[in-house]
Order: sequence, then C-alpha cells, then structure tokens
Amino acid sequence: MKTRYLVTGAAGHLGTAVVRALTARGDAVRALVLPGEAHLPERPVELVYGDVRSRESLEPLFRQEPDEELVVIHCAGVVSITARPGPNLRAVNVGGTQNIVDLCLAHHVKKLIYVSSVHAIPELPRPERIAEIGNFNPDQVVGAYAKTKAEATAYVLRAAGAGLNASVVHPSGILGPYDWGMGHLTALVMDYCRHRLTAGVQGGYDFVDVRDVAGGILACCKRGRPGACYILSGHYASVRDLLAMLHEITGQKPVKTYLPLWFARLTAPLSEQYYRLRRQPPLYTSYSLYTLETNASFSHARASLELKYHPRPLRQTLTETVAWLRSQGRLPAVTC
Repeated sequence: MKTRYLVTGAAGHLGTAVVRALTARGDAVRALVLPGEAHLPERPVELVYGDVRSRESLEPLFRQEPDEELVVIHCAGVVSITARPGPNLRAVNVGGTQNIVDLCLAHHVKKLIYVSSVHAIPELPRPERIAEIGNFNPDQVVGAYAKTKAEATAYVLRAAGAGLNASVVHPSGILGPYDWGMGHLTALVMDYCRHRLTAGVQGGYDFVDVRDVAGGILACCKRGRPGACYILSGHYASVRDLLAMLHEITGQKPVKTYLPLWFARLTAPLSEQYYRLRRQPPLYTSYSLYTLETNASFSHARASLELKYHPRPLRQTLTETVAWLRSQGRLPAVTC
C-alpha cells in the first residue's frame, strides 16, 4: 500500500512548510487550498480547491485509490489576536475541524494529525512547566482563539476515543521562512527591518521554527500514539531579546524604548485600528499583550522522547527568516 498525504491549509505558513517537507521526501501530496488562494504550494502537488467550512467541497480531497492509504494533516485554521475576531474564527477552527474529523471517520483514513495550539492548554502559574493534558475545556482558557482550539481539540480526542487513529500537536509561536502571507511574527520582523518599529514592549513568549513544527508533524504521522498530544515548542525569548537578535543579525539601529505592558494595553485599541488601516495583522492587541505576560514555559519533553523532536536555535530561525524575506524581495537585499 502506498501512502498519500492530505494537507489542509496548504497555502498557509505551516501548511507550506509541511508540503515542502513531504515533497522533499518524495511523498504523494494532495493539498487543500481556498479558491483564489494568493499563494499556492511551490512544490508539484495535486491541488484541491475547497473550504473546510463546507463538507461537500472537501469530498474530492478524500478521493482514494484502491492501493493507497490516506494520512490527513489538518493545518487549516484562523489565528486571531484581535479583540473582535468575528464568526469566521469559530466556523473554521471548530466547524472546519469537525468536518475534517467526520470525513476521516467516513473514509477510514490511516491517520489524522490535528494542529492545535499551546493556547488550548490551560495556563499554569510560574514557574511551573506546562505539559500535555488529556482533556480540553474552552472555559479553562482565555481568549476567543484559545477557546476555539480547545473545543476543536476536544472533538478530535473524542473521535480518537471512538476509534479514529488521531494525534494532536500543539505548536507555540510559529516563526520562520515560507510565510507568503503576513503572519504576526513575520510582520514583526518586517516592521523592524523597515524601520517601522520604534518601540517594543516588555514580556516574552516561546517561539518555534515553522520547519521544526513541520518536522514534528511528519514524525507524528509515523510515531504519534493514537489519542496522544505533543507540544511542539521552541525557545522562550523576551521581546527585548528577540529585537536585540534582529539588531545583531541585520546591523540595523536597535530599539531602545520598551513600553510597560500596562501602558501598551492602554494604546492597544489604537494599535489595532492602525494596522487595520494598513491591512496588516496587528502586533499589539489586548490579547497579544496578555499572552506576553503569561507563563510560556512549555515542555516538549514528550515530543523529544517519542518523536525525536529537537528545535533549532532561535537566532538561526531569525537569520534565515530575514534571508528568505530578502530573497523574495520583501526586504532590501543588502541591508535592512
């Protein structure tokens, strides 16, 4: 039997990295992209146009030859840190995941990997390390995005309990090359390099390379236990340390002003409006600022033990992200 990998959200940041990793191994890939998606997978893959919110549109994705097994990697999702995310957040993250899970059951897929988030896991007080849990409740996490990921994760695990071979991965803050859109952390790097970031904020988070998350997902396809969850985190860094590394990498003028979080929260509504006018994802919102002051000590010990997961240094990720953005003409080629 041959294996075909079905990747949802294949034109997104993580989906692109997953497709690249699969095709680099020579695997057969069928990629789900939205109609009119601006950036499609670079590698030669079979494209299916559909929307996870529409179960009918997903049927062609699950087309199966008699001699092949299907492995589904569900990357599609909406990441939102805004104060008013809108109904699409739940429709995609919860309803879309339910559609994928139901079709996996109906088509007897070999394996499902669901990409959740560390935000689905309830926070613990510092300095406790946050590890995997087995039960998810939206009422135990903060923020609309976190609640949708917790609800969707619970649905996946219920299906696993009913016999679906499904595993869950929980990435932390994803950073790295191949972001053809404008993710929040890509926007941070670009704003710094384009001299638009005149002040930083206090606080920090755990950042992980998108390629390491993709590698962890591929390992989970082979070695992930049914019904098990795996945190795919990277390294904690303060915003100050992150911007200091960008200064050392690019030689650009360092950011010297860092606002206390209480002050940044007062200006968060204006920040959201500013980025809305620029048609870019906001960097500082009440939710993102809340995240920067929470406990972000995530343990990936289980993934390291069972999946052989080992994230690369954050400096390497930042260096290669800047280099990739330059190679795509999105930053000046020589200096930032």
